Amino acid sequence: MPTPLLQFTGKSIYCAQADVHIDPWIPVERAIITHAHSDHARWGSSHYLSHKHSEAILRLRLGQDISLQTVEYGDKTVINGVTFSLHPAGHIIGSAQVRVEYKGEVWVASGDYKLEDDGFSAPYEPVKCNVFITESTFGLPIYKWQPQQEIFSEIDNWFAQNRSDDKASILMGYSLGKMQRILKGIQLPDGPIYAHGAIYILNEKLREVGHDLPELKLVTKETDKKLFRGSLVLAPPSVDSSTWIRKFNPYSLGYCSGWMALRGAKNRRAVDQGFVLSDHVDWPDLNTAVVESGAEKVYVTHGYTSIFSRWLNENGIEAGEVHTMYGNEDDEQKEEGQGESPV
Repeated sequence: MPTPLLQFTGKSIYCAQADVHIDPWIPVERAIITHAHSDHARWGSSHYLSHKHSEAILRLRLGQDISLQTVEYGDKTVINGVTFSLHPAGHIIGSAQVRVEYKGEVWVASGDYKLEDDGFSAPYEPVKCNVFITESTFGLPIYKWQPQQEIFSEIDNWFAQNRSDDKASILMGYSLGKMQRILKGIQLPDGPIYAHGAIYILNEKLREVGHDLPELKLVTKETDKKLFRGSLVLAPPSVDSSTWIRKFNPYSLGYCSGWMALRGAKNRRAVDQGFVLSDHVDWPDLNTAVVESGAEKVYVTHGYTSIFSRWLNENGIEAGEVHTMYGNEDDEQKEEGQGESPV
């Protein structure tokens, strides 16, 4: 049997012909990175390639001096006869699908993706291929997202009620991706927006390189607690079990995540308000993406891999389940620290 163009190894999704790894989870010589979340972009590789909009965050997280080549969407890079190109995944700023072509055969590694245009990252574009590698974080029929503007309106109404009650509105969500999407989608308050250090640093780094985001005010130990009354405070999910959150009393705690579609997840988080907002594809769009790829074979990675691969096989699309070390939406939160502001 010929060697597959891409292989699933103990290190990464690997192209042997080019000796290139996609999103490796241990250090390698050459790595292509789909996006800057920590389960896909790890420290220690000798050379990296990513989309140019990932550069600022990759250097912030992996080191300013990493060897990093950046490209535009659609640019072609040829290594030992294999042509690589990046295409919009719509997941977060700079996120990309990796198209790999060799001798007329095309594979696409999607990384993480969503089909709804979030107004900040480049919108997802289907890429025709012979083999499609897809995530399945929310690969169950119960997951069907409402239009994001409905969720933003829910956030606006929640904030308005809290302001009327003279409470701080603490809104939790992933610092990279989720918070930028929220800032572009909600009605921004007329006063300052406060932020935990993990979010503030990322926001300032993205503003520094030219992205259109509002200025945030960093929460510090010296910030007058009276200023939080009626204000919006952005925080990573780790704060709900920390001492950091106590300084905002009285407050209402909200959480933005796809897992908020499940009542049990909301109860475990002990939040006052859950907002069903995910940067991953839902069940209907997951099926749409597979069909639009035109793939003859689909490999299903992290998430509900067995369920979705079985569903595809039962519906006439050859599919296989693959185990990788990529995380789900909760796993992405782990790099956010233990709740204390780093500044």
